[in-house]
Amino acid sequence: MKNLTNEMPLPVNWTPGSWQKKKVAQQPAYANPEILQKVLVQLAYLPPLVSSWEIENLKRQLAEAVHGRRFLLQGGDCSESFEDCTSDSIARKLKILLQMSLVLVQGAKKRVIRVGRFAGQYAKPRSANLETRGEVTLPSYRGDMINRLGFTPEEREPNPELLLRAYERAGLTINFIRALVDGGFADLHHPEYWDVGFVSKSPLAKEYMQTVESIGESLRFMEILAGGSLGEINRVDFFTSHEGLHLHYEQAQTRQVPRREGWYNLATHFPWIGERTRAIDGAHVEYFRGLANPIGVKIGPSVTPNDAVALAQKLNPNNIAGHLTFIHRFGAERVENCLPPIVEAIRLQKLNILWCCDPMHGNTENTSGGLKPGALIRSCPNWNSPSKFSKPAELTWVECILN
Repeated sequence: MKNLTNEMPLPVNWTPGSWQKKKVAQQPAYANPEILQKVLVQLAYLPPLVSSWEIENLKRQLAEAVHGRRFLLQGGDCSESFEDCTSDSIARKLKILLQMSLVLVQGAKKRVIRVGRFAGQYAKPRSANLETRGEVTLPSYRGDMINRLGFTPEEREPNPELLLRAYERAGLTINFIRALVDGGFADLHHPEYWDVGFVSKSPLAKEYMQTVESIGESLRFMEILAGGSLGEINRVDFFTSHEGLHLHYEQAQTRQVPRREGWYNLATHFPWIGERTRAIDGAHVEYFRGLANPIGVKIGPSVTPNDAVALAQKLNPNNIAGHLTFIHRFGAERVENCLPPIVEAIRLQKLNILWCCDPMHGNTENTSGGLKPGALIRSCPNWNSPSKFSKPAELTWVECILN
């Protein structure tokens, strides 16, 4: 299957709402659909959170990553909360991603695509619709855009108004990140701006500071040769992503724009489908197949090579490089057996896929308190496993969950 064009053509038999004719999973049950519709109308009239040219810029960079010329770094919270929409919290996450990208640039000698898994990650899938504590059973907590974490009937009732609060928090987060980036916070001349306290306590703190100093020396050397400042490195591109779980919310922000074909989800640059909602004939795949955005799909141990090929062909029928990313989350114990057959099946079909490793999900361990921390040591085989593949391009992706 050849890639004949870099433009996403208009999808066949698709509209932003055609997913509603399919079987849908992981959606909240609202008590009053009329209130939900009123909220969705408001969302559809509100300004977009990102622009189509930012989205196309990201797609071009991801296409370069497919061919091994860039490295994709995606990181952020497993699930955002409204309370974390503070300047300190946002700046801290940005600092961590900038630090990680600095090390990757130095070590891999590749340009890094920085994608933050925030400014919209307010919904989360659940294994059960209900949660029981003692004698009380209530709807499960599905993220701050749907209901609240407290265990009372009022807090657990899905509330359409929270969709507007999620849009507002996402907008505040994106605007603050843009202000930081445009204001010089991400200037590679000043990586000391990105210092976070825990780095100084790390056993690799000395090596990190040596990397920072080495990059600074390299920049100064290049500017001496150039006879002036290297303007392009005074700032970096930064993109946002989230799981497109709540389809009514995503549809409300899906639009056509002047002088471009196709439909864009303008709530984020890089939406993705979760492991629990990637059914080939399901509502989420139906919605995502029509988007002009670059998109991702989480794949885990239950996916087969044939499943992966079918997903790729349905979600990226024109085989456009940079349009589709597979984010694998097999876990340390399964990745070596599960991933190679899928990669080989994709190769045989000559499909343009960017591979991204989620090393944290699939490596959680339940604690006595009910928490599921990702074990970093157990995650390491997820990063190392691509070294068994032959193409250098397959060493260029990682996703990290920062919480």
